[in-house]
Amino acid sequence: MRTLFIKAGILILFFLNWGTMFSQCENVTVESLTNPGIYGVATLTEADGLRDGPAYFGATVYYPTNATPPYASIAIIPGFTASPDSVEAWGPFYASHGIVTIIVGTNSIFDFPEARAEALLDALETLREENTRNDSPLLGAIDEDKFAVSGHSMGGGGAQRAAVLDNSIKGVVALCPWLPSPDLDHSSPVVIFSGQNDAVAPPELHANIHYDNTPNSTNKLLFEIENGNHSVANTPQGGNSSVGQIALSWFNLYVNQNDCYCSLLTEDLLDAPESASNVESSFECEILETQENSSQTLLYPNPTRGIVNISLQQDALYQVYSVTGQLLRSGELKGSFKQIDLSSFSGSMFYVRINDQTFKIAKTR
Repeated sequence: MRTLFIKAGILILFFLNWGTMFSQCENVTVESLTNPGIYGVATLTEADGLRDGPAYFGATVYYPTNATPPYASIAIIPGFTASPDSVEAWGPFYASHGIVTIIVGTNSIFDFPEARAEALLDALETLREENTRNDSPLLGAIDEDKFAVSGHSMGGGGAQRAAVLDNSIKGVVALCPWLPSPDLDHSSPVVIFSGQNDAVAPPELHANIHYDNTPNSTNKLLFEIENGNHSVANTPQGGNSSVGQIALSWFNLYVNQNDCYCSLLTEDLLDAPESASNVESSFECEILETQENSSQTLLYPNPTRGIVNISLQQDALYQVYSVTGQLLRSGELKGSFKQIDLSSFSGSMFYVRINDQTFKIAKTR
């Protein structure tokens, strides 16, 4: 009898907390794109042992102090004649949302975009070395498969060129980019910000051409801020904070591969935005939708202590996501007896995606 009451109590608690704790993508909202984010931020410089890269001059790494690694990262460089402090606000912003950020200067303030592209790639090399440096607080904490680049003005043009030079880059954030006649044949998802009244890099001569010259097969977004000048995207607060919100969402969608940000972009941030004078987009993403267990596919037991049986006739691919949309595991379901083993994970809610269906699965301890 006592065992029966215990089991009943567990089920009652489970159902009471189902909707509030585990609904899919519930924490991914416009309100969650705060500045600063929820994590503490610390910094590293060359005085702390950070590598002195030959292609740039001076670097500061901003990193979260209480987030869960491994972390995605972004390298940022300023524009022509500008110093790193002109884009400094992006460091604590990204880091407070769990993203390692390195901001570098240039060997010459007159460096052109190609040199700035090389500087960004060198900055990413510094992060790789920081990931293996024994005395680094980021030892083993950086996901080297999730690197992005960004920059302002000539730095934005350099960020686009860095993606051409290194096809492993997972994302580009170009801030009022300057680069005439650009060769931008790359596959890195890119968001391009511009200012409607930018006299230094007029959109019709730079940002718009950047968008047009980026292949249509590449996920891309152009966001022009109404009445914005050349420095409108130097901080996340640009365009009434729409710049930071869109940049962060784009990063999380394509670099962190969190599909929850797809609907946030398409249904909220880019749906007739008040701060924009022009928006152009050509990108594909997947909007996660949950479905109840159907007659075609049945997952059981639910809740489970580890093994989930899959009632499905045909072979299929599957992915297991955390409640925050992080991909935890993927594989293929084959044969007549199909299972997914969640026993290595702690008790929580998970989302199992099989073909075009997503199922909520609760794992008990």
